[in-house]
Amino acid sequence: MTRTSPPSSPKIALALAGGGPLGAIYEIGALCALQESLVGIDFTRLHHYVGVSAGGFIAAGLANGITPHQLFSLFIEDRKHQIEAFDPACLLTPAFSEFFSRSLRLPALLMASAWQGSMGRQSFMRMLERFGPSLPTGIFSNQQIDVELTRLFAKPGRTNDFRQLKGRLTLVATHLDSSTAVPFGRTGWDHVPISKAVQASAALPGLFPPVEIDGQHFVDGALIKTMHATVALDDGVDLMLCLNPLVPFDASAPKAPVDALTPWAAPEPIPRIAEGGLPAVLSQTFRSLIHSRLVLGLKNYEQAYPNTDIILIEPNHRDPELYLANTFSYSQRRHLAEHAYQQTRQMLHSRQTGLSTKLGYHGITLNHAALDDTHAHLCPPRRAPTRVGQSLTKLHNIMTNLQQVVNAASLDGVPTW
Repeated sequence: MTRTSPPSSPKIALALAGGGPLGAIYEIGALCALQESLVGIDFTRLHHYVGVSAGGFIAAGLANGITPHQLFSLFIEDRKHQIEAFDPACLLTPAFSEFFSRSLRLPALLMASAWQGSMGRQSFMRMLERFGPSLPTGIFSNQQIDVELTRLFAKPGRTNDFRQLKGRLTLVATHLDSSTAVPFGRTGWDHVPISKAVQASAALPGLFPPVEIDGQHFVDGALIKTMHATVALDDGVDLMLCLNPLVPFDASAPKAPVDALTPWAAPEPIPRIAEGGLPAVLSQTFRSLIHSRLVLGLKNYEQAYPNTDIILIEPNHRDPELYLANTFSYSQRRHLAEHAYQQTRQMLHSRQTGLSTKLGYHGITLNHAALDDTHAHLCPPRRAPTRVGQSLTKLHNIMTNLQQVVNAASLDGVPTW
């Protein structure tokens, strides 16, 4: 982008993609690292927040003044002694009301099928199609999302009303009947409670039933786009930060030594994708589809919004920790948040050459003391890194920054990161 004088009060926006419980855990851990490592930015006072699916939980919390570390306490940390904590276990409650309402249609469908069958032979598949309306549209109930977030946002200093927020918040869902994106929080949709909009944006088809709002049905916002950053870019922002938690896993290269690049992670074998069977293949396919769509969108953003700096933050494609985790498992949530926290710190440290220039233009600097602190943790460390591991990590950072300098010089000053 062509540089003029830096903006005195830069407009900074944050877009958070979905990714189920794992996505929310990654985003919280990454945001905690960013808040500690960046000087000149307050993630509870940004110009615009855009949330999709699981990212909607995080965006709504930040817009309500809940800090990244408070989000960690509310959604991830031990909840035994916390009154206002959100327990993700509520998302695993079977959708009994959906099962019951759909079962009421079965007698009429049976009678219609019997009548049709008496008038002629019909294939087995045709008979199954006739019973489709009696099948539930979701396995688990998402009703508690609205209930729990309504309670959370009722606390002093918070609000469940888009119109009462200090900054802008947009939560994107998909209108089921027209397959169009609906920006809750924007004009015409800002009367919907924030909690209900989060519920709609996170209604993954097949897992949760569609959410009815004003007589219309809505499902997961990621069906249309992965990030929906254009909602904020169209308003005119100077810096766009994007967090994407789901990336395809690159199993083609050998894993780096655990003490060198990821001293906080436990050693895990890296099998080929096919060895994981159908679930692994489907997971890789899903991640590849949504990520390729994201990459294409970012390229279009850079061309369509040349006056906006865009920074994408996402997991390392060769790191198996997040890929091998059960997407809907909460037993590992503290470990995964810690992993995302440390991985983000590592990314900031290793890419500081390019990041310093782009962030510095908007008055944001890297906190080198915080990044160099080898004792920094979100959770108590499982084991301390060795001295050899720390030395190798520093060497890796130096080599990465040197490579960036070479790349920047070869491209006439344009960073390649």
